[in-house]
Amino acid sequence: MGIAACDLSQHVIRPTLLYLKRHSATAEALLLGAAACQSDLGSALDTPHGHGLYRISEQRHLALWDQHLARDPELASRVRGLASQHAFLEAPHLELTVNLRYATAIAWLLVEAEQLELPAADDVPALGRIWCKVFQPCGRQTDFLDAWHRHIDQVSQVA
Repeated sequence: MGIAACDLSQHVIRPTLLYLKRHSATAEALLLGAAACQSDLGSALDTPHGHGLYRISEQRHLALWDQHLARDPELASRVRGLASQHAFLEAPHLELTVNLRYATAIAWLLVEAEQLELPAADDVPALGRIWCKVFQPCGRQTDFLDAWHRHIDQVSQVA
C-alpha cells in the first residue's frame, strides 16, 4: 500500500516545491500523477527500472547532477540540503528511495531540465503527455490517465 494522494501532495510535494521556489498547481499535479503512475504512490519504491516514488534511474540521476545542477550552484546546494548528510555521500541513489523530498526535488528538476511548456493543472491528458516525455518515453498516455483515475480522482487534491 502506498501513500494517500492528499498526504503525498500536502506533506511532500508541495513543501518540496515551495522550498525549491518552484511551486505551481501544475507542478504539484504533474508530480502527484507521476508518483501515481510510476510507483502506485509508493507501493513499489525500488525496482530494476528505477528508484523511489518516481522510478528515477541512476543514470538520469547522475546526468541531472552533471548537466543541470552543476550549472546552478545555488540550486544544487538547496537540493543537496534535502539529502541525508552522510548517506548521500555513500549511496546517493538510495536517497531516491528513502528520502521522499529529495526524490521529489530530483523528479521536478528532471521536468524542468526538459524546458517544456506546462499545461493547466487540471489538463490531465496534457500532464500525461509530459509524464511520457520526462518519465516514460516508451509509456502510453493512457497509463498515466489510468493511474490518475485510480489514485487521484478519488480525493479532492491539488489546490
